[in-house]
Amino acid sequence: MTARLEQWTLDVRDVAAMARFWSAVLGYRVGDDGQHLWPPPDAGPHAPTVWLQPVDEPTPGKNRGHPDLVPVDGDADAEVERLLGLGARHADVGQSGDEGFVVLVDPEGNEFCVLRGRRRGG
Repeated sequence: MTARLEQWTLDVRDVAAMARFWSAVLGYRVGDDGQHLWPPPDAGPHAPTVWLQPVDEPTPGKNRGHPDLVPVDGDADAEVERLLGLGARHADVGQSGDEGFVVLVDPEGNEFCVLRGRRRGG
């Protein structure tokens, strides 16, 4: 037996702002409660949902876990520019510049990466 990733839970201070940001990033629909993000129908039956869990304290430092995103059209540079336009910022976590990903943070400082290529199999 195995398990599948069903939901990504993210602690956030401003649920409404982060719902706008992450729904635009992922193309997800914000649920009626304003805290759950639902994948589009074409995402497939195993696409995880997102729950924005309200908390009072800011992100304390480097995230121990974060999502890695892959651009649907394969153009990582264009996707990074789109995400920066939505409010993401570049983050320096010690990368050399030769990595196959770009490190960003959302408007509340939560890290995520944009992969330059899809890595499956193996």
